[in-house]
Amino acid sequence: MEQRHVRHVLIIANWSKERSHSLSETIVEYLASKGIESTISRTNRGNEPLIVEANTDLVICLGGDGTVLYCARYLQDLGIPILAINVGTFGYITEISVDEWQEAIDYFLEGKNTISRRLMIRVGVFRNAKKVFTAHGLNEMVVSSSGISKVVSLSLRIGSTDAGFFRSDGMIIATPTGSTGYSLAAGGPILDVDLSSLIITPICPFTLSNRPLVVGADSTITMTISKGQRTGLMLSVDGQQNFSLQEGDEIVVEKSQSKALIVASKKRNYIEVLREKLNWSGGGFHA
Repeated sequence: MEQRHVRHVLIIANWSKERSHSLSETIVEYLASKGIESTISRTNRGNEPLIVEANTDLVICLGGDGTVLYCARYLQDLGIPILAINVGTFGYITEISVDEWQEAIDYFLEGKNTISRRLMIRVGVFRNAKKVFTAHGLNEMVVSSSGISKVVSLSLRIGSTDAGFFRSDGMIIATPTGSTGYSLAAGGPILDVDLSSLIITPICPFTLSNRPLVVGADSTITMTISKGQRTGLMLSVDGQQNFSLQEGDEIVVEKSQSKALIVASKKRNYIEVLREKLNWSGGGFHA
């Protein structure tokens, strides 16, 4: 166990959450008392451009899971750990409560807590063989209707194998981290966040035999928007990056070459977070 050398900390604060205002200033003062410089970046909508100084060794994220998704998107190729502090109720990603921030920072500086390396996805849209959109996400990408009619038609290919034609309200490709989000609401399974897998979840499929499918993260998943749609279609990555699709577009989803580095809580693990968020009893059977 070695102390971590931290030169500069970037504090990314969700400014729509009142508690992050004073807490961000308190953390700046606390870090200064340890001889560590820090700056505050305020986000309100989750799409402001983020500038990360070259000597940044840690990002402290104040907000909820949406703020973490914003951080992960901008940090995905920089290899900087994210210490996520939830200033509201517990999120699935933000395991550290607002009352534990000082202890969590100390643990990190002392090298006591582990860093969870979370799989991310890279999404590309190809139109007439030309890439017209690219994005990275920590949770999921969703193809769905943007019009009044809900049903969309698309074909699915996994690697070089045709996996079928789907009529549904849309399609979700989720990471293990995103397995507790929209994919779960659509009937997908919960995966351990350390797995290297992707979940393909149809949304309200027209054919009941179309079920969620878990594939290896090395798989390349391709969706083709069929001709003759009765609605407009939208691609959304982590609910924060949106792109209008056209008939004939190909959406290619694969794992990102880099991962989101999330500092794990010393107080609770992923299963304990699931137990609390999903209201599992966590105890034995009582007659």
